[in-house]
Amino acid sequence: MAQAILTVDLGAITRNWQALAGLSGRAEAGAVVKADCYGLGTERVAPALAAAGARRFFVAEASEGIAVRRAVGPGPEIYVFAGHMAGDASVIAGADLIPLLNAPEQIARHRAALPGHAFGIQFDTGMNRLGIEEADWRALSSDILSANPRLLMSHLACADEPGHAMNASQLAVFRRMTDGLGLPRSFAATGGILLGPEYHFDITRPGIGLYGGDPFDSAEAVVRLSLPVIQTRTIPAGETVGYGNSWTAPKPSRIATLGAGYADGLIRAMTGKARVWHGSTPCPVVGRVSMDSMGVDVTHLPDTPGALDILCPAQGVDALATMAGTIGYEILTSLGHRYRRDYTGGAR
Repeated sequence: MAQAILTVDLGAITRNWQALAGLSGRAEAGAVVKADCYGLGTERVAPALAAAGARRFFVAEASEGIAVRRAVGPGPEIYVFAGHMAGDASVIAGADLIPLLNAPEQIARHRAALPGHAFGIQFDTGMNRLGIEEADWRALSSDILSANPRLLMSHLACADEPGHAMNASQLAVFRRMTDGLGLPRSFAATGGILLGPEYHFDITRPGIGLYGGDPFDSAEAVVRLSLPVIQTRTIPAGETVGYGNSWTAPKPSRIATLGAGYADGLIRAMTGKARVWHGSTPCPVVGRVSMDSMGVDVTHLPDTPGALDILCPAQGVDALATMAGTIGYEILTSLGHRYRRDYTGGAR
């Protein structure tokens, strides 16, 4: 069967979580499981993290929280970064989610629709993406604090650049808005954890580091993606491969056509830059990456394998992302649903 295989190592994910929990010091480590656990499968990844000890999960929107609640069962807290959007009340109540309220109108909506239901507050400390502004907080804080928010949080814009002045600036704003309130606080995702204890507060939110991505250099590799060889052909020097005649063989060449392309998340920007691997031997992608396939030069291999790896120990998500001019987050979250997904290292 010409189907690519995406292997997800649940043991590596949980060991990465345990490592980041250790680096969190006295803070409790939660787990960011938005976007279907960064594309790797909520129904398998979230329970593995819960079994490892994670008790607080973070999703982007309320609809994701339903799948996480189904996966981890009652008990763990599930926070929603987008807060309480219009029409979300039944989902928030039904899945027992905790919205992180981002604006005065969200605060009013939540308290009107679900009085007494748990909530948190998200602050804008300079990223200008989500969160209550400092002036609004001064006006609303007395009333909000009387309702006992479950968590106060903000998010760092430049945590993957340890020397960036924005980190200290946001930390100062967050402290100014939250010091002395006596409530649990969360400020650090993976990059923030690595900045050190002053960024940890009470709860950390490891995300990309769980799944093997930068900036957590010590992360174990989590995924392997093997692409089937559908066909091979030998072409003479001067012939071209793929759409647009974008690659011309400089000598007689053996070309393997692999069964995956940009419909599977292997983005077209990889054209002319990416490599796949046969064990420890790299093979260049030649011609344009197309919707369902790509060409690879395997002239230098002694024989033609049945499959070649595009994600493997020799080439992780960030290395592949660099070749495509993007980031590891995009590679992971774009991985398509045509792959056969195999899970290792966890209970079945």
